[in-house]
Amino acid sequence: MKKGQKAPDFKLFNTKKRPVTLSNELLKGPVLLLFYPAAFTGVCTNELNMVSNDLDSYAPAQVFGVSTDTLFTQAEFAKANAFNIEQLSDHDGAVSAAFGAKYESNFGPMKYDRIAKRSAFVIDGNGIVQYAEILENPGNLPDFDAIRNVISEME
Repeated sequence: MKKGQKAPDFKLFNTKKRPVTLSNELLKGPVLLLFYPAAFTGVCTNELNMVSNDLDSYAPAQVFGVSTDTLFTQAEFAKANAFNIEQLSDHDGAVSAAFGAKYESNFGPMKYDRIAKRSAFVIDGNGIVQYAEILENPGNLPDFDAIRNVISEME
């Protein structure tokens, strides 16, 4: 997935077991999707805390955290950290794969093929990707300054 491409529509479930579809959310305005590898890990916790604690600076975008964790794990993760970001479960990895943000075979020394790569996508109200960053190293964070700049230019 690259800037200028049409984002694939999807339906994922949030921690309240409610379906969330990208096309419905885009009716409300831009969307920031933050894919992350695993709940309760250091870098993922840091990333979501940073964004959650500064959520106003990403307005008017709606921000969603997306991982391949179960929605039950994500609910506990969000509760334990008091996140203000809605979490979406991509448990089978299909949405991560559609965005080009899924490890195909390895996650560090572990052999997994269903883990999301740390990635960030800003999608405008027309469903066009305005920012795409897919990180190969799960220890790195997205460029949040660049993300906020793209969102502010969309207003």
